[in-house]
Amino acid sequence: MNEYVAHPTAIIDEGCRIGEGSHIWHFSHIMSGCTIGKNCNIGQNVVVSPDVVLGNNVKVQNNVSIYTGVTCEDDVFLGPSCVFTNVVNPRSFINRKSEFKKTRIGKGASIGANATIICGNDIGEYALIGAGAVVTKNVPPYSLWTGNPAKQTGWVSEYGHKLQFDDSGTAVCPESNVKYQLQNNQLIKIG
Repeated sequence: MNEYVAHPTAIIDEGCRIGEGSHIWHFSHIMSGCTIGKNCNIGQNVVVSPDVVLGNNVKVQNNVSIYTGVTCEDDVFLGPSCVFTNVVNPRSFINRKSEFKKTRIGKGASIGANATIICGNDIGEYALIGAGAVVTKNVPPYSLWTGNPAKQTGWVSEYGHKLQFDDSGTAVCPESNVKYQLQNNQLIKIG
């Protein structure tokens, strides 16, 4: 008996590791060598390429392509139709599989619908990438990025709320009441 649930139209290649409580929906393809943690939700028409690693409680919305070289830590959210790349300069007539770049999505980070994450960049913990953004560089933890190319447009709490800072550089999440301090262009959770 499987510890995960997969729709009959999903294709799951041999050699995958899929955690207990995970769900894989219609027409998705989970390719060999990938790891999917516990309690993940893989939406409709998703491709998870070989050797991709998804942590626990990762939510992947419909039509997402996650290519080799991507690691998503626990509690990551990947919005509808977002996409990752793994080669900087792809050409159909040149095999560059040996040049795949690594991309890490930190714990609790969210990638908005239709966003593109260019390979070789890290998305920090609890960062929020806006819908349609094109990320071309590393993203610090708790930062908010929007646009094409994406630029930092603020800071967010772990609950995903844009933070408003007082004169001392302190902000409070309106949902959790957790305080944050901005110091040397880094956001620090203070309680």
